[in-house]
Amino acid sequence: MKKIFFLVAFTLFIFITGCAPEPPQQIQSTNNQNTAALQIAFMPDIHFHDIYADFSGDHFSGLPTTTPYGTQHASIRSMRAQLHSTRLFNENYFSLLAALDDIAQRNIKYVALPGDFSDDGQPAHLRGLKTILDQYHRQYGIEFFAAPGNHDPTRPFSHPAGKEDYLGTDGKEQPIFSRQHPLCTQQMSIQEMSMQEIPMQKKHRHEAQRHHVVCSDEVQELGYQSIMDLLGDHGFYPKASYRYFETPYSTKKNHYDLATATREATFENRHYEICHQGTGGVYKQAHYSDCYHLPDSSYLVEPVDGLWLLAIDANVYQPEMGGTGNAQDPDNFMGSSDAGYNKVITHKTHLLEWITDVVARAQAQGKTLIAFSHFPMQEFYDGAGGDIAQLMGEQKFQLNRNPSTNTSKALADTGLKIHVAGHMHINDTGVYRGENGNVLFNIQAPSLAAYIPAYKILIIKQNQHVEVETVALKEVPRFDELFAHYRAEWNYLQSINAPDIWDNNILQATHYRQFTEWHLRELARLRFLPQEWPADIRALLMQLNGMQLLILSQLKTDISLAQLTAVINNQDSYEAVKRDWQQATKQAEIVAQKNGLMLASFADWTGSDLSVDFYRLWSADQLALQDISAQRFAHYQILAQQLLLSQNNQSTANNPVDNPLPFYQQRLGKLLTILVKFSGDAPSDHFLLKLDTGEITPLSSAAVPSTVITSTAIPSPPSQDAEQAMQ
Repeated sequence: MKKIFFLVAFTLFIFITGCAPEPPQQIQSTNNQNTAALQIAFMPDIHFHDIYADFSGDHFSGLPTTTPYGTQHASIRSMRAQLHSTRLFNENYFSLLAALDDIAQRNIKYVALPGDFSDDGQPAHLRGLKTILDQYHRQYGIEFFAAPGNHDPTRPFSHPAGKEDYLGTDGKEQPIFSRQHPLCTQQMSIQEMSMQEIPMQKKHRHEAQRHHVVCSDEVQELGYQSIMDLLGDHGFYPKASYRYFETPYSTKKNHYDLATATREATFENRHYEICHQGTGGVYKQAHYSDCYHLPDSSYLVEPVDGLWLLAIDANVYQPEMGGTGNAQDPDNFMGSSDAGYNKVITHKTHLLEWITDVVARAQAQGKTLIAFSHFPMQEFYDGAGGDIAQLMGEQKFQLNRNPSTNTSKALADTGLKIHVAGHMHINDTGVYRGENGNVLFNIQAPSLAAYIPAYKILIIKQNQHVEVETVALKEVPRFDELFAHYRAEWNYLQSINAPDIWDNNILQATHYRQFTEWHLRELARLRFLPQEWPADIRALLMQLNGMQLLILSQLKTDISLAQLTAVINNQDSYEAVKRDWQQATKQAEIVAQKNGLMLASFADWTGSDLSVDFYRLWSADQLALQDISAQRFAHYQILAQQLLLSQNNQSTANNPVDNPLPFYQQRLGKLLTILVKFSGDAPSDHFLLKLDTGEITPLSSAAVPSTVITSTAIPSPPSQDAEQAMQ
């Protein structure tokens, strides 16, 4: 009785908080829809966190918050946590509601969720998400189709977990962990936990910033069975309204009836064998070890006549070598975050055979097949992966998540033509063209929890044409509802002189898009720049503006960073270097003039601005050009070119002390080249895909500005004839 009362109360509570704008209505039938007019929305990486989840029974009542529905209690993560993460935890609650309202207004009836629909699969947040999806289904007839990401679930089976950085009273962080977690079972303090138990966030603050641990099973991380059962009505299992449904493990694929599909799609029937070295089952080799049977939630659904949606479970939880042997022990498995399709082709080989079979049947039956999953199928660095590895290191900038060329080839060889992915929180379009003529379009849909917050719409047209539109969110009602709590947090951090305190100007944001841009700025400052960029380049950029960078690109004298700093600050020493700087300034003026620009215009931005634009373009691709002026982008193009030209055909020294100028010029040139490449080599805003011919055509003006570079032949001083000949 107590459980029934709780569920009823919880449902009523969610309803009055605003998750459901209006009372439920009857679902309108979609039986007569034609696929030529269909629209499907794709919303990966929601990372839903129910900010008004009820923890009161676990000695944490949340923070009293003024809302349009009266005072409610917010269970939120701290702003410090948000600004060290690639995703927002709290405000995306409001962005999800805004996006679903927009989808309902557009009369879109099908919404795919390509993974990370939750933020680590906690019961409290999954129930809140289910309530929202159920309400929009009842009210607007929207069908949701979920595929899991690496955050839902984090391991194949439920396990103890928690977060140390919920926001508690007085601006302090409030740790909340599940009851079976060592912090609760052993009465340990967070300070006593090892770095393996509490990750890198620990070093960002000290114990004075936290309350004592609250223990609640609302924050355990659920495994496959619990998540699939909870969201079973949203794609994971057959429904009477579907025209067709199968899993990779279905046996009857030429005839469909609900009873058979339901029986074959039970959780118990959806397992495969995986070993440490590769796929088990019929693919298992004699030397394979540490083998287990794990669940797989992949499915094919036909929600309306003619449309097949292929939801691929691309999570790969590779077994650890020498595990406990307990199939239910989550510690026996690696996380799937960095695995992606590189591991799918080696450890879930059966999925490729299934995809190939689905593609063939779709073609034979005249179905429009759209695949989606959490992980990318194609390179997403716009060809800059090699440059990134050289500049930042092969283990930086999430390069280990990049699908290899062989992986993309294997996926394209299945015959699949279009796939929508998430995981990276970026906007991008990748195109793989195989030697055999196969073309695979990989569409990276942005996250609602990061810059630029957006989702994708695929519009099915005649003749195998698919229109892709990116819908960016700007105005999100209630996005600033929690700002008062963040101000209390900032005031407390100030009072204890906490290190790496975040910039409270983020609380001046007037709309949600601006808020996500501030999130990106602070994320770059507090995490990306210190962890990913070479220290010397970071130090150099932080003291230069664009004009000084262009002058540096024309400098011919080897000088140290200290000498360069002295010249820039107009100090009296280094007269010889000053003369060379003046000559380089004249050369820079010529470069600017030949491209229709004034050298002084380059001084309008700083190296710090460049670093923000770098991550704008990485995150939003062509959408970011709305926030970067055409002139500044032209500056970046010119700088990239001139810095590379300045290397003078000389091999750059590995030690900046031996040959400092070419060293800096080469590395800065590499950085600018990466930035320019991030602007995209394929349309990523609004475009048309022709699946029959493999063509892609832009339909909007959000494209890379045409370069203003008019000449690469920059006059050099008479004493440098060799450089003149080279140019």
